[in-house]
This record gives sequence, structure tokens and C-alpha cells, in this order.
Amino acid sequence: MIWRTSLFLSVTLFLFVGGSHIEGPKHGKVAVCYVASWAMFRKPPLNFAISDIDPTLCTHIVYAFAGLDGESHTIKSLNQWLDIEQDSGNAAYKNLTDIKKNYPHIKVTLSLGGWNEGSVKFSTMASDKWKRVRFIRSVTQYLVKYDFDGLDIMWKYPTMRGGSPDDKENFVTLIKELKEAFLPYGYILSATLGNTRGVMSTAYDLVSLNRYLDLIHVIGYDYNGPWDKIVGASAPLRGLNKRDENNVEYTIKYMLSFGVSPDKLVLGIQFLGRTFILKDPGVKVIDFSKTEAEIKGFSGPYLNGTNMYAYNEVCLDLKNNSKWVYYWDKVSSTPYLRDGSRIVSYDDTRSIANKVKLAMDYNLAGFMIWSIDMDDFKGVCDMPNDTYTDFIERVSDITKDKLWQDSVKNLNSQADLEGKIYGTLRDKLILRIPKKNFKNYPLLRTIHEAIDITVEEKKIADAMKLVSTSLREGSRVSETQTPCYRTCSEVCFYGPGH
Repeated sequence: MIWRTSLFLSVTLFLFVGGSHIEGPKHGKVAVCYVASWAMFRKPPLNFAISDIDPTLCTHIVYAFAGLDGESHTIKSLNQWLDIEQDSGNAAYKNLTDIKKNYPHIKVTLSLGGWNEGSVKFSTMASDKWKRVRFIRSVTQYLVKYDFDGLDIMWKYPTMRGGSPDDKENFVTLIKELKEAFLPYGYILSATLGNTRGVMSTAYDLVSLNRYLDLIHVIGYDYNGPWDKIVGASAPLRGLNKRDENNVEYTIKYMLSFGVSPDKLVLGIQFLGRTFILKDPGVKVIDFSKTEAEIKGFSGPYLNGTNMYAYNEVCLDLKNNSKWVYYWDKVSSTPYLRDGSRIVSYDDTRSIANKVKLAMDYNLAGFMIWSIDMDDFKGVCDMPNDTYTDFIERVSDITKDKLWQDSVKNLNSQADLEGKIYGTLRDKLILRIPKKNFKNYPLLRTIHEAIDITVEEKKIADAMKLVSTSLREGSRVSETQTPCYRTCSEVCFYGPGH
């Protein structure tokens, strides 16, 4: 059993919730937390309020959505009762931006667009110089008035859904002019972009957008859904075969190869899954590339979203409904549930930890979460216990390698000969699984934990390479090499305080 291995993950939790702790993440990666304004209307216990946000878990909070007025070509509230402090309304704008008073590390921005706003209004506005001027002026005034720190544009999608072929160029012009208008205010400008090659190649001039945007949020989900009439992973880590382009790694590699800077690229992670109804309920084994499904899925019990099941709905069902059977698809790194003819493909802590590892391998800027109100933000579910299964397996495989084991023996033998005390690295290579000292936000917290753990794993891998290289070259641990080896053993293996 993997949990009986001597390997544990070594990491110190850096997040403390509550009390007077008002700082954010320390790892240097962005954590862009989207909040869906309509989440407050959900049925208990999944109704979400601004007070449910834990600002220590975010670097940016993005409020979704504002709209575009098709007549005046200006930004507008889509629900004034929800957004604005007037007529005993919900005052979400003010409640969000007030978070900055106690959590000064937070940047609060406003997202404009979304699927329901479509493409036609954006296409019309972006195609005309004076309409753009009117729009940009309205945006800067709006951000000043409501104390936001910037704007995210979620135009789904330029050149598509009734748009124009000129949208690709006009989108760049709009972004360039917005950035110039934002400079005196220091506002953040980001955009949320689609993920398939068809969208990326047709809709975006990535090199130019990279020049003007501060952050580029790429949607790392919705690669597959019931609309394909095939059961599939909503957010597969990698492709099912070499020709498969609908996966997170392909999207990252495509964007980086077409001019997006890794220090601007933010991987979007979705806290909800997609639902499928099997065409043949008698199918015994689900094959993500072949199993046929109906064109429509089903809705979860709380969100009532078409073809979708939020993580907090999944975890409640697993807690209360014994009909669901859990499965893990290793190729796509995806969990899924089955209840007869019903399938839910989603992300849990294990699949998210693996996405974090992948993004860290490409040195991306961080992570965007759609959306935190679909996490188990109230802590009503049981904590998963297999989050770092794949991390443990990786390190276990490396340390079983004969070259590594010979390197460790060689190093310890030379250390004994020189009268030095290095300890036995083979015994000290212990990775400690972090204790779950929390109940709420398991997915969001996993992102932060996995960032730290990935850093520690890289240190161990680098130390392994160093020692193994020394053995290959037949070198000894001389007096001049001692500090290097001491640093690797003490920092990479023992950790601080040892």
C-alpha cells in the first residue's frame, strides 16, 4: 500500500486562517479567485456571501460579471441590487473592495463579459474608434467610482458567436488602448482566453496581447462535455494519445510557443465538473475516448447549472449518497463518479495537485479559480486522503533507482572515511504529508500546498541529480565539495531547523 511507504511529503503550512493574520500566500504565485455574484441565491448550505471569502487564500479577487451596454457601449452592472450600495441592496462592490482595508495584499478587480454577454456587442464596440473611446472612458470612471483595482475582459470569443473576422485585430487595439488609459491609475488589465487550438489560433494575436496584458488567464477546463456526445474529462491533464490536443498541457505549450510569457500566464482551474448520461446504461467500463453519451447531461441539486456539478455538490453527494461509485482515470488524471447511467467528470484535490505540478514545471505565473463559491467553503464534507498519491509515487520510484541508491551509499561511505557526519541520506529522504488542520476550502488550499510541495520535490530531484552525477564522473567528496553536499543534505532533505 502506498500509504505504508516511508515517504512522506515535507512541507510547512504557511497559511493561517482567522485571528489577526492578514497576509496572503508567500510562495510568489498569483491566486486569482473568481466570485460568481449569483452564488448568494443558491440553496443552503451552498449559498455564498462575501463574508465567506478567506482573503488569506487569494492574491486577487475577481467579481463576475459586469456587462456591456449594447446601445451606449459603456460598462454597466448586470444586477444593481446585487452589486451597488443603494436601496438596501446587497452592495457586493463595496463589501468586496472593503476587504483591502484589512488585507492590503489583495487586489480586487471586475470581470466584464462571460458566456451570456456573448460576442456581438464586444465586436461592435471594438470595431469603432469612438465607441472604444466611450467604452474606455466609462470603464476608468467605473473603476474609480467603485474602488476596483483593475479589469478582466472575458470576451467569449472574438471572431466567433456572431463576431467579425476583424475581431482578432480589433481585440488587440482595444487591449492596447485600455492599457494606455490604465497607466495613470496603475490598474491591472487581464483577459480570460479560450483553450482549444481552434479558438486560440482564430481569435487571438497572442504575441500582441502578451505585450499589453498584465495577466493572461487561460481556461484550463471545458475541453469535453456532453455536447461532444462522448464521455470525457472536463479538464484532462494530458492527452489520451499523441494527437489529442484537448488537454491542459497542450494548451500551456501552445500559448508559450506562440509568444505568451510564462510569468503572465495563469492557469485556470474549475471547481466544477461536467455531467453525462450514458447512451447505453449497460456499459461496464467507461472509456473517455469512446463511451457514447446523450447530448445533454444533468444538473446538480443546488446550482441548477446546465450539464454541471459543482465540487461542493459532489462532496455532499459522496457524503450522503451511497449510490455514487468513485473512479480514477490515470491517463487524464481525472476523478469521476458513476451512478448507473449518470457520470460526473470533475476535479478533486488529487487532480488539482497534479495540475499545480504541471504548471509549476512550466514556471507559470499562478492559478485562476472559477470559482471559489463552488469549493467546500463551509467545510461540510470529509477531507480527501489521496491528494498527494502521485507525488509520493514519483519520489518513491526515484529513490528505488539503483543508481540513486548506489550514489547515497557512495556519499555516506566517503563521509565516514573523512570523519564527517552527514547522516544517511537514504533514511533522511522523508516527505511528510501535511496534516489537514482545516476543514474548509480544500481545493483552494490544495493549490497553495501543492505549490510548496512541488518546490520541495524539485529540490530533492536536483539533489539526486547532483549526487548521481558525482558517482558517474567517479568524483570523491573532497574538502572543496563538502559545503555543496552539506547544503544539499541539510536544506533539500532535512529542511530548516534540523
